[in-house]
Amino acid sequence: MSALRKKFGDDYQVVTTSSSGSGFNQGPPEKKKKRQRFVDKNGRCNVQHGNLGGETSRYLSDLFTTLVDLKWRWNLFIFILTYTVAWLFMASMWWVIAYIRGDLHRTHDDKYTPCVANVYNFPSAFLFFIETEATIGYGYRYITDKCPEGIILFLFQSILGSIVDAFLIGCMFIKMSQPKKRAETLMFSEHAVISMRDGKLTLMFRVGNLRNSHMVSAQIRCKLLKSRQTPEGEFLPLDQLELDVGFSTGADQLFLVSPLTICHVIDTKSPFYELSQRSMQTEQFEIVVILEGIVETTGMTCQARTSYTEDEVLWGHRFFPVISLEEGFFKVDYSQFHATFEVPTPPYSVKEAEEALLLSSPLLAPSLCNSGGGGGGGGGGDRNSSLDGLEALEDSDSTAKLPTKLQKMTGGGCRDGLPRKLLRMSSTTSEMTYSLGDLPMKLQRISSVPGVSDDKLLLGKASKIGTEPMSKSVADLPPKLQRLAGGGRMDGHLPPKLRKMNSDRFT
Repeated sequence: MSALRKKFGDDYQVVTTSSSGSGFNQGPPEKKKKRQRFVDKNGRCNVQHGNLGGETSRYLSDLFTTLVDLKWRWNLFIFILTYTVAWLFMASMWWVIAYIRGDLHRTHDDKYTPCVANVYNFPSAFLFFIETEATIGYGYRYITDKCPEGIILFLFQSILGSIVDAFLIGCMFIKMSQPKKRAETLMFSEHAVISMRDGKLTLMFRVGNLRNSHMVSAQIRCKLLKSRQTPEGEFLPLDQLELDVGFSTGADQLFLVSPLTICHVIDTKSPFYELSQRSMQTEQFEIVVILEGIVETTGMTCQARTSYTEDEVLWGHRFFPVISLEEGFFKVDYSQFHATFEVPTPPYSVKEAEEALLLSSPLLAPSLCNSGGGGGGGGGGDRNSSLDGLEALEDSDSTAKLPTKLQKMTGGGCRDGLPRKLLRMSSTTSEMTYSLGDLPMKLQRISSVPGVSDDKLLLGKASKIGTEPMSKSVADLPPKLQRLAGGGRMDGHLPPKLRKMNSDRFT
């Protein structure tokens, strides 16, 4: 344990369970009651089709695919039954011909030429058919030239035997060569995790390939299955939403030589935008993972599937590294494949983090409102600006990314929708005129933004921007920001963008 803390830091805590026999495998401390899954962990879809009615005839129209899709025990039963029935039927036909011609009663007449030599009962007729079908040809039983009906039956037997062999042997070969078993050597982590990566809240899970043969053109996709109700009142029990795992950047195309961690960044476009650690206790969803690729040895397409329910997604965890550099090669330790450890992770959702940041900046909303160049307001409110508000103006998509509540606040008539506290702050701020030459470069660029009139950034020499409006003491900040500005503030739990904005505000 001391070695692990020395390697990963004192903040990381290893969580172990006895699942899957791994020393570092972990699971949630208290699991909820297991519910019905749509896709099992082994990839089997838990769906049964019933009340088909007349639609069952469609299965007979594609009999070959139907036989291939059957289980092995039914395939073997049909294989044996088909050959047995065909053999008995053809042997009966040879026996019928011998019976009609009277060959069964004149077996010891040397002057009589039978249809088939040495066929005098049903077992001998059956042996003749097997010798002919299997091309064994012992030479004891044979067709004579005095039996035209026997020649016709022999031709029919050859054609029917070839059809049966091609159909059944081909069916068995296709079933044996299916790449479904190849999917069993593709591993998925037992749990998915949510933690910070590159300053963004990210959903992650791990995939691996146990064989040395590669999966050519491997591609991974994720679907979120969740029930919802449309605005029209329609209830969708299994609504499928796409989870972006790198489709826009090409990260979904995998070079699956060693275990890879698949990431889904939780942002405004993600279905998990409003998901927090607390809401996961009541949410019900299922993440279906589909990995497709071409088997290098056979050239056939293989698909492996698994799923993660809400109780299999661990908040504030990260996967252990499994790759180490040895002498001349890289070694993969699959005993750590499912292992995770705890890391500091914000317990709130991305939406809550953005709203908390925006609401904690009291001058941000007025500055955004004034930058719209809308109708009149107080002179002090028009001239009141801050670096946070101006930084928001530089982002052309800032208003579009704001929550609905804040979009109303930043609209054309946003002063009417501002809270009373913000209205008092914007109205009581002393009027100031700034010289454009004395403004910082960022403010000078803002003056050229369409919608920001020149009279809002007057070239006044009487007053200039000092350090006092931009360097408020901690005592003047709101209580929430005072906690963040203190010695034990939680900047390490915030994404880099939020930490940067907080540091700019405090400096």
